[in-house]
Amino acid sequence: MITLTTKTIGRLFQKRITLTPDRPAIGWIESAEVKHLTFDQYKETVYSLTSALVKSGIQVGDRFGILGQTCKEWHFIDMGAMLARAVVIPVYHTYTDKEVAYILNHSECTALVVENDRQMDKVVSQISELPHLKTIISLTDLSEATLKKFRNKWNYITYKELIKLGTEEFKSNPDVVNNLIEGQSPDETASIVYTSGTTGEPKGAVITQNGLTTMLLNVQKSTYGAFTPLDRTLTFLPLSHVLGRADSLLPLIFGWEAVYAESIDKLIGNIEIAKPTIMLAVPRIFEKIYGKIMEQIEDGSFAKKKVFAWAISAAEQYFEKIDKDLSPSTTEILEYKLAYKLVFAKIYARFGGRIRFFVSGGAPLAPEIIKFLRYAGLTILEGYGLTETIAPCCLNPLSKQVAGTVGRPIGDVEFKFAEDGEILIKSEAMLKEYYKNPLATAEAIHDGWFASGDIGSFTPEGYLKITDRKKDLIITSGGKNVAPQKIENIAKTKRSISQMVVIGDKQKFLVALIGIEKEPFLPFLEQWGLSSDCSIKQLSENPEVIEMVQKDIDSVNSELSQYETIKKFTIIPEEFQMENFLTPSLKIKRKVVIQNFAKEIEAMYQ
Repeated sequence: MITLTTKTIGRLFQKRITLTPDRPAIGWIESAEVKHLTFDQYKETVYSLTSALVKSGIQVGDRFGILGQTCKEWHFIDMGAMLARAVVIPVYHTYTDKEVAYILNHSECTALVVENDRQMDKVVSQISELPHLKTIISLTDLSEATLKKFRNKWNYITYKELIKLGTEEFKSNPDVVNNLIEGQSPDETASIVYTSGTTGEPKGAVITQNGLTTMLLNVQKSTYGAFTPLDRTLTFLPLSHVLGRADSLLPLIFGWEAVYAESIDKLIGNIEIAKPTIMLAVPRIFEKIYGKIMEQIEDGSFAKKKVFAWAISAAEQYFEKIDKDLSPSTTEILEYKLAYKLVFAKIYARFGGRIRFFVSGGAPLAPEIIKFLRYAGLTILEGYGLTETIAPCCLNPLSKQVAGTVGRPIGDVEFKFAEDGEILIKSEAMLKEYYKNPLATAEAIHDGWFASGDIGSFTPEGYLKITDRKKDLIITSGGKNVAPQKIENIAKTKRSISQMVVIGDKQKFLVALIGIEKEPFLPFLEQWGLSSDCSIKQLSENPEVIEMVQKDIDSVNSELSQYETIKKFTIIPEEFQMENFLTPSLKIKRKVVIQNFAKEIEAMYQ
């Protein structure tokens, strides 16, 4: 168990290196194999980058942006900049040029790391709007055409050159990094993390060294030594998102190896190569996994379906006893073991055969999915957190998970509830303020309690249950309160429904906008007279697709109270993606969807 008298990332980093210098720390996939750096080599890389940044003119308190997709270099630069006592500003790689410019300007970024030409083009297009920017660092070599656009405007250095410069500088001035770490104070700003801005301009959550370090120590304290340096994660979430950032920093407390996936598109193949024991993900990843498995079962033979149904029944009976702290009978134990061997072991093997825990955060996950994966030996620890709480502030215990809850408060986190059920949170692992936004700060923080915007309650056992986002709650014209998230989560377990947005505030009944993907319909395209390259728009208008969706809506409605049922729906003619209707953490931009399809919603109520 790591303890610190002065809570800073620099001191936590030093402590970890001394504990496990020769253990694998950071891995990556190359030629279908995992390569890695030990913690000592990790230290050399980060210290070199810190030395290079200082040599390049980065000063304490400078705003330092990173714009790119998840990779080990992103993390190395992040650590190097924080040890240099700069303030790291993560920028989502999916942001538009104007969104990038807003964040760089608002935070007054003086230096920016870009991944490649594509990301640099966004910056160059706003060149006249970025008065604070002085230095560009590229992770890959930029093309000559791109360089010409800003060569006379900003200083430029590549990541390779930065490493070379830092290696030489560290040799000639070996005390520079340790002196910087020694000078770090807990109340210094480590990072300003901008919310994804789905309801207006993003707000910058100011995160201190103490807040970031406390979050990590809270996670360590709540897991009671269950994670060790022998564990391995596969890191693929956006590092610009607080959950992905937390994932990248967990080796500092657990001493495990974080292997960086090649990309989210190669995730399934990378799992088989890396064979992780722990994985952090957002609900959409688990929904896709579940959907794919259920599709294969549904398309299988009659005998396969019968065996699967029996296996589910055997697992349900077995775990029902476990959850009630009762001992399953000998027959129940034997039946579950057989069900696991015949059905569930194959599902477990798809994830590399070593997974001990999945951790899910960012949004609620349907209990049905949690239970199903548990039958296959894939335990999901569902947690809860926000940008403002620096990722997790609540986590299901390793000893007993309760599906449908996000667990119990971790570390120093305290919860209480406002009169309307809004969750209020207090912790050292929390934003200091919203940058340059005292009004938003005053609205969100009262006497040290942060108003989360989420509605919830504790179960009798002390587990937190999230009902919905406060601003998303629907009150029908009949006065019924409806939590759309509950309905949407049930819907996403159905084969034909990828996404759902429930609407009905001040209306007599509920309607829904439905998002679909092509994959579930592929086996039927030929008999419907459609080609494999048909568009989502064509599918959305196809009577057979509409009928399949209607059957799934009927199935959803059968699980709901009458006032919660969906009376009408419209299939959206384009796929939900980060470029249109999803945030970088794969949550729906609800207001954007509703604004874009206002006419369709109006038509459903006529």
